[in-house]
Amino acid sequence: MFYTFDEILHAMHRNFRHLKLFLSFMLMLLLVCSCSMKEHKVKIALSKASANYIQWLTKANPDIEIINLYSLNKNVALDFLNNCDGLLLTGGEDVYPGWYGKEADTSRCTGFNLRRDSLEMAVLSRAMEMKMPVFGVCRGHQLLNVYLGGKLVIDIPADYNKSLTHMCQDYLHCFHQVYVLRNSALYQLTGIDSASVTTNHHQAVDILSPLLTVSARSADGLIEGVEWLNPVSKNFLIGVQWHPERMEKSNPLSGRLAEKFINECTAYKNTKNN
Repeated sequence: MFYTFDEILHAMHRNFRHLKLFLSFMLMLLLVCSCSMKEHKVKIALSKASANYIQWLTKANPDIEIINLYSLNKNVALDFLNNCDGLLLTGGEDVYPGWYGKEADTSRCTGFNLRRDSLEMAVLSRAMEMKMPVFGVCRGHQLLNVYLGGKLVIDIPADYNKSLTHMCQDYLHCFHQVYVLRNSALYQLTGIDSASVTTNHHQAVDILSPLLTVSARSADGLIEGVEWLNPVSKNFLIGVQWHPERMEKSNPLSGRLAEKFINECTAYKNTKNN
């Protein structure tokens, strides 16, 4: 069978048109899938992000989205938080003593950030209203206690005890042992009585919030971990004084905490979508 030149051109044009339609369809499908995947990622808000916190979380689950609230003003941060699935309150400056009735001790702080305090109190309040999973690290652990009605030790060596070093000049090589209480949710999660942790703080929980209970202490008795006293009908909440983001994932007081937090955020997201 023979085809004329015009017939060959017509067939090529028709096939090319079909190919273009097919390629357009595939491109649209890829875009929809890409948007859908991004939309279904677990979103975790960090009160102030850093590489250590991001790596700590993404090592536990690389398929999450991190939102840095610190770069936003308060109202925008609250809008972003509405679409998130968890809040991580990170370490940093001292919490301003005025938040817990110790304004007279302001000069004894090593530094504070009023804008950050205000932002974190606002987003924490919103997260609590939404019953969103909340994790507090170091300053974040202290902020949880203050928000819920507790108070802080202004300066550990001066006001509490000098027998144990909680803060070193070389903070990357500052460690001490933490002892986990056996009746705590933290013990159920980690299954350990004690472990070495990275520490760097000169303030700590003093008067514990009546809504919280202690989950871990250091050898000098300082409160190193907190959780709900009565967790029934409440959001997931944990506070730790040490820095799990600077520790090896294999340490139960680091890797398992990140995994648990992300799992709780995932469950929260699934609940929202149902």
